Amino acid sequence: MNSLTGLDDYQLSVRALSDRIVEAQTPIRVLDAVKWDDGIREGFLKHKGKKLPAVDRAYYASRPLGFDATAKKQEFQSIERDITRQLGQFNPVGQIMRRMCREYRMVIRMLEARGTEDFGLISQDLYGAASDAFHAGDPTLADLGLMFSDYLNNIDRRGDLEDEPKNLNAKQAVDLLQHRLNKVFGEAEDTIRVFESDGILADAAAGADYIKIRSDALFNERDVKALEVHEGLVHVGTTLNGLNQPICTFLAKGPPSSTVTQEGLAILMEVITFASYPTRLRKLTNRTRTIHMAEEGADFLQVFEFYREQGFDMEVSYSNASRVFRGSTPNGLPFTKDLSYLKGFIMVYNYIQLAVRKGKLEQIPLLFSGKTTLEDMRTLRQLVDEGLVVPPKYLPPQFQDLNALSAWMCFSNFLNHLSLDRIEADYANIL
Repeated sequence: MNSLTGLDDYQLSVRALSDRIVEAQTPIRVLDAVKWDDGIREGFLKHKGKKLPAVDRAYYASRPLGFDATAKKQEFQSIERDITRQLGQFNPVGQIMRRMCREYRMVIRMLEARGTEDFGLISQDLYGAASDAFHAGDPTLADLGLMFSDYLNNIDRRGDLEDEPKNLNAKQAVDLLQHRLNKVFGEAEDTIRVFESDGILADAAAGADYIKIRSDALFNERDVKALEVHEGLVHVGTTLNGLNQPICTFLAKGPPSSTVTQEGLAILMEVITFASYPTRLRKLTNRTRTIHMAEEGADFLQVFEFYREQGFDMEVSYSNASRVFRGSTPNGLPFTKDLSYLKGFIMVYNYIQLAVRKGKLEQIPLLFSGKTTLEDMRTLRQLVDEGLVVPPKYLPPQFQDLNALSAWMCFSNFLNHLSLDRIEADYANIL
């Protein structure tokens, strides 16, 4: 924990309230609380994918949360009252912390509602819905998913853009990823570690200061590059920057509103480092499309069949479909967290574009100060000026070089004003 030496009374008050939020949220584990166990998967596969998974309200009731939900909501309510009492109604950092308390109370209500319709409704309040528009008159997330699918189908029809073979084993991937991350984070023991693990389902998983690689997984260099920028430079990097905060320690922890910003940053990093590729984009697009299907009334079997028709085997199709309905029931409203990737990408990209257009380049690196939320960025700038927040210690090279980033965004700003439909008609004879 960061030292309290040299802080004045006001800073000590903010730090104490911030630490209380960090402490209070510790036992809340959303993904652990909503996931389905192996028995559900085995039962579904035993019935050859013809019967809905055996998940209902009672199933979740048999898997307690690990904390007293009522007491935990009261704890956040008490912290929120103390923030107002000690800092005042309009104090900027107090407004951020109060919103976090309200979000965590909403998260707890969502977890209490596992297996009911309220679960999906609260999920939409926290993470959004596929039918949400980005701005008035703009396409929705569901529209974006269909648009991307059309582009990807055109690419697929070429037939010559196959994924590179996975020729790296876990140990080789660990060594290569550690080497790349050391260039940004240094080689000190207290920065970031990469190691093999047997106990994870995904190919890789990030923690506060580490990335675990599944021991039996295979990778190629593009996979490692994606892990470097997505899990390492963004997720672990922002956690370490949050842990480096001497006063606003809450920046090391992310409520749902920060998930959208964090995943958006991670996907943006994949794009601007050329680490993304059509198969990866298809995965994100499919998540958005299947959440929209479930919002429109599709059940688990219909989402499962969607993945089967895309050529995935039964186990992968089950795994993908279960992401949509975890926390809910197989014919209930979806868990919408996976909208964060594309939604966050568009929102963060737009934010950076506007920052360049308005000449506010100094605000862009602050996205990496911790688990930040877009709506707090102006306040965060103010908190840096006040000395309550320190600028990020660890920044991806692409965000250290604001010259190159701003030049790219200037071109992008101009290109946005061109009509692609008109260009397509004009270029018909040369393309």
